[in-house]
Amino acid sequence: MANNLNSITVVGNITRDPEMRFTPSGVSKVTFGVAVNRSWRNQQSNEWEEQTSFFNVVCWRELADNVGASLKKGTRVVVTGRLEQRSWETEQNEKRSVVEIVADEVGPSLRFATAEIHRVERSGPGGPGAPTGGGGGGNAPSTAGAAAGGTAPNYDDYGEEPF
Repeated sequence: MANNLNSITVVGNITRDPEMRFTPSGVSKVTFGVAVNRSWRNQQSNEWEEQTSFFNVVCWRELADNVGASLKKGTRVVVTGRLEQRSWETEQNEKRSVVEIVADEVGPSLRFATAEIHRVERSGPGGPGAPTGGGGGGNAPSTAGAAAGGTAPNYDDYGEEPF
């Protein structure tokens, strides 16, 4: 998300189970709500006060699939993404508008919980389920030889699992 001036990160609790839908072309979409609490001490009364903000979150494709399979109402999550406004007109010709968070990343908050991670296998580059973001850098071995029929790289030489 480099150079993205429209970015947001919220930490809160999921208010309703993620709802999975599909576009006519078969692209998965999950929506859910997040409640974000803010508390502060009132300087005059010296008592704690609290305010809750509610956000709708939209996830697409693989992120939608993973969120739908992993998270449920009440889970504390960290959501990063961008704000997007959507407008429509009702059947009664009333104009409606909503601002949603279109998620780039969603994960469980580990502040008050633990999580067990299960890596999802993806098909090869450009195939169904392939990641659409940019690759990492660093010293990862090339897989070009394996794709061309050569031997697969030995990740044991690097002391880590392939990404």
